[in-house]
Amino acid sequence: MAPEPTPGPPAPRRRTTVVLNAGSRSGAAARDRLPALLARHDLADARVLSVTTGAELAATLERALAEGPDLLVVGGGDGSVSCAADRVAGSDVVLGVLPLGTANDFARTLEIPSALEQAVEHLATGKVVDVDLGRCDGRGFLNVASLGLSVGVTQRLRPGLKKRLGPLAYPVATLGAYRGHEPFTARLEFPDGDHDTLALHDLMQVAVGNGRHYGGGNAVAPNASVDDHLLDVYAIERGRLRDHVSIARFLKDGSFVEHEKVHHLTTRRVRVVTDEPLPVNLDGEIAATTPATFEVQRNALHVVVPQTSRAAELDGPRAAAADHG
Repeated sequence: MAPEPTPGPPAPRRRTTVVLNAGSRSGAAARDRLPALLARHDLADARVLSVTTGAELAATLERALAEGPDLLVVGGGDGSVSCAADRVAGSDVVLGVLPLGTANDFARTLEIPSALEQAVEHLATGKVVDVDLGRCDGRGFLNVASLGLSVGVTQRLRPGLKKRLGPLAYPVATLGAYRGHEPFTARLEFPDGDHDTLALHDLMQVAVGNGRHYGGGNAVAPNASVDDHLLDVYAIERGRLRDHVSIARFLKDGSFVEHEKVHHLTTRRVRVVTDEPLPVNLDGEIAATTPATFEVQRNALHVVVPQTSRAAELDGPRAAAADHG
């Protein structure tokens, strides 16, 4: 059994700004409770900015960062957190997360509890770790960038469906997307020369993972980590229905990458080229188009996590040793 992680020192007191997406699945309910919870955990002086739509989010984040906070807390789903991460990457600003969306995969990777009061408590008592950020043609993503079936899933994940079904919205949307999916061809190129070019046909999906979780708790790969300085790349061939049923059984632990219809490798940079331009999904937002280059920005983010979180267990000497190995 692995030893229990040694708690680090509590995070020092910081100038804190909270940007709350009240349009996220649990955002409206959290807005009413948040001031009292912040006060209870010695964060009463935190500035709280609230938005109700994604269109307001970017401008509000820019306004919040212009005020120079030490800690920027984002309450919302993965799309909201990813939007903030893109802006604070490479800076001294520490990112905090209140998981108020449907999937909350980044929070799951960091082992941040879904209960609002516990998540707020960890902002005050947690430790700060460094994690990686994925980039697609310069735009950041925390969990997974993908093309193919996942884009169809995202297009079917309407806000009403997510609010009504919660995490169950993902398998419902996946079934609908699968029925209408058109296979595609992709070429995976590796600019750093660590792999030969792969020409793949009759594909269902190509995904590039930076973190560990996506799609409401699925694992990118068995050993995927948000701080290993690597991207996990997988491509799933269309195959037969029974192949997909077999693959689906192993999505939760990531062992589906061992299936004969799945190509999997790790790299720090990959360029994906398709015959026709295809949309790319970044953490639940359709925000890019192929051809696209994906790379990892190592230790890009300082993030508050619970003292007991094992999310950044590669952070520190072992990560440095790996970089020079």
